[in-house]
Amino acid sequence: MRCRADRDGYLFLRDVVDGKSILETRRDITAILQGVGWIQEGTDSFEAITTHPAILSGMEEFKPVYDEILKLESFQSLAHANILFTLAEALLGPDVLLQPSNILRIIFPSDLDQTTPAHQDYVHIQGTPEVWTAWLPLGDCPRKLGGLSVLSGSHKSGIFPVTKASGTGGLRSETEAFGEDWVSSPFNLGDMLLFHSHTVHQGLPNLSGDRLRLSADFRYQKATDPVIHQVLTPHQGRLTWEEVYADWKSEEYQYHWKKIPLTTVTKVPWEVDKR
Repeated sequence: MRCRADRDGYLFLRDVVDGKSILETRRDITAILQGVGWIQEGTDSFEAITTHPAILSGMEEFKPVYDEILKLESFQSLAHANILFTLAEALLGPDVLLQPSNILRIIFPSDLDQTTPAHQDYVHIQGTPEVWTAWLPLGDCPRKLGGLSVLSGSHKSGIFPVTKASGTGGLRSETEAFGEDWVSSPFNLGDMLLFHSHTVHQGLPNLSGDRLRLSADFRYQKATDPVIHQVLTPHQGRLTWEEVYADWKSEEYQYHWKKIPLTTVTKVPWEVDKR
């Protein structure tokens, strides 16, 4: 497995994450989304049927809804699944740190120009290159919902120049010189993609017509490697951990990174190609 990860920069794994935990998380998230009108009234919230205009990360309407999702114990706890740490340790060795800034993606079936552009995570998370992201859809993700595509082997070519772009992250990796060895697959419940912080990847458009695509990004690194402060805070930086944990039933995963002596470093602005 380590040899394949080193060769390709990713691992695609079938049916490895507990489906019951994923579905519990999905149910909690979709209940919030139906409550604010993003899921069509009168439908089963679990199906995530929508006719609502696209709400994008960064919009004022998005922020309070997203923050409520980040407070969910089921969502934050999903990143602590034993299989995820087992896989991370297989790639990184013992003493793995889960970066606590867990991310949920909500992709509407409209405004396709805002689909996440090709990029490398290291540009955004810095700290150490040896970070692996676990991307898992919160339910089945057939091709019409889009999913994720990776540029196989691109982690071997360093960091590509970036230009400004629409979509999540706002930066696009310029990979023309590398080639077009893009790979993708439909996902079933429990499937997961693991990829290196230098691996170029992009979102695929949600062409379902009436369904939200929900997915999670969980990131793992060696606890002894440096980490930037931003990935130790709740994603997007509006909440405190006290606010996140206020209604949790268990303290098991709270402040898990504070039990580890960490080396924090400053995030530096990334140079953007003006072409």
